[in-house]
Amino acid sequence: MSELLTKAKAAKECARTLSQNTTEQKNQALLVMAEQLLAEKDYLLAENAKDLETARANGTSASLLDRLTLTAQRLDEMATGLKQVVELPDPIGESLSTHTRPNGLHIEKVRVPLGVIGMIYEARPNVTVDASSLCLKTGNAVLLRGSSSAIHSNIALVAVLQRALEKAGLPIEAIQLLEDTSRETASEMFTLNEYLDVLIPRGGASLIQSVIKNASVPVLETGTGNCHLFIDRSARPEMAISVAVNAKTQRPSVCNAIETILVEKQWAAEHGKELLEALFEKNVTIAGDKQAQAFDSRITPASEEDWETEFNDLNVALKIVNSCEEAIAHIYQYGTKHSEAIISEDATNVALFLNEVDAAAVYHNASTRFTDGFEFGFGAEIGISTQKLHARGPMGLEALTSTKYLVRGNGQVKG
Repeated sequence: MSELLTKAKAAKECARTLSQNTTEQKNQALLVMAEQLLAEKDYLLAENAKDLETARANGTSASLLDRLTLTAQRLDEMATGLKQVVELPDPIGESLSTHTRPNGLHIEKVRVPLGVIGMIYEARPNVTVDASSLCLKTGNAVLLRGSSSAIHSNIALVAVLQRALEKAGLPIEAIQLLEDTSRETASEMFTLNEYLDVLIPRGGASLIQSVIKNASVPVLETGTGNCHLFIDRSARPEMAISVAVNAKTQRPSVCNAIETILVEKQWAAEHGKELLEALFEKNVTIAGDKQAQAFDSRITPASEEDWETEFNDLNVALKIVNSCEEAIAHIYQYGTKHSEAIISEDATNVALFLNEVDAAAVYHNASTRFTDGFEFGFGAEIGISTQKLHARGPMGLEALTSTKYLVRGNGQVKG
C-alpha cells in the first residue's frame, strides 16, 4: 500500500476516536505540543536551514525565502499560538439550536468535527503547526501535504508534534505528513473521497486552482490576496500614509498585504508626494497610471497585469481615481475578495465602501494586515477563505466543524 493510502486510512480510523476526546484531553495535548516546540527549537532551526540552503541555491526570491524561514521568534510565536488555541472555547458539541415539533419530536442542532482534513500548502512551515492545532482542537485528523521546498522543516515539525501527542496519550495518527511531494501523489489525494472529508489548499493561485479544478473531495477554498487601499479625499494624511506603508511593507510576502493603492485626485494633489516619498523610503517599486506617473519620474507605467498581480514583494500599483465609486469599480474588477480598506472621514463614502465592496474583510481606517486568525482572536488560522460557502475570512475553529441534528422522541411514527 502506498504512503498516501496507508496514512489516509490511519487518519480515518483515528478520526473516529478523536471526535470523542474531551476538551481537557485536547487542551493538554496542545500545551505539550507548545512545550515540545520550544524544547526542540535547535533541531527545528537546523532542519529549516537545510531547506533554506536548497532554496538559495535554486535562486528563490526574497519573499518566498521569508515565507520559508523559521526563526527562534517565529517558533516562540507558534508556541504562543498553540496556547491561545487552548484558551478558546471548544466548539465541538456546542448546541446551536433546539426546538420541539407539534408531534413531540425534540430537535437539537450541534457542532461536530468534519472528520479527516487534507491540507495542501506551499512553503510555509508555520501552516504545519497552525493546521495541526486547529484540527486537533476540533477533533479532526489531518493529513498534511506541504511543498518539497519545506520538506525538512515539515518532517521535523510533524515529528515534534507527534512526540507531543504520544506524551499526552493521544494517537500520533491525528497529525500526519505526506512526505511524497510528487504531483502524481497530490493528484491521487485530490480524489481520495473514501478517506478524506475535505481538502483545504493554501498557497498561490495556481495551487488553489489546481485543487479546485481536479478534486472530487469537497474543497474549502482559500484565496489569493490582491488587496487594495483606497485613500479618500477626506483622509487624514498622517493616517493614510502610515496605513499605506504598513499594509505594503510590514511583511510584503503575505496575502493580506496591499498590492494596489487607489488615491482620490484632490488628496493626491495635496499629499501624493508625501505618500510616494514614504513608500520610496521603504524601497517600494511603484507602477502607476499616467496621472500617478506625473508625480514622480521613478514611477513606471502600470500594465493590465500590474492591476491583476499579487506581488508578494515590495511592489505596488498606484492609480489616481475621481471618486469612491471609481475606486469600488476598480476593486470589483481586479480584487480577489480577500481584504480591502478605505481611509476616510466621510461617513457617506465609508458606508458606501463598507456596504458595496465584496470581500471577506473590509476595513475603515486600518491596515489590511489584520486579516489573520491571531489578530481576529481565533488563535491560529487554517487559511483565509474568500468563498461564500460554509466559511469566509480567517478560518478558525468553527470553520473546521460541521453540524448534525439530534432528534429525540418517545415512539413517534409517521402516518
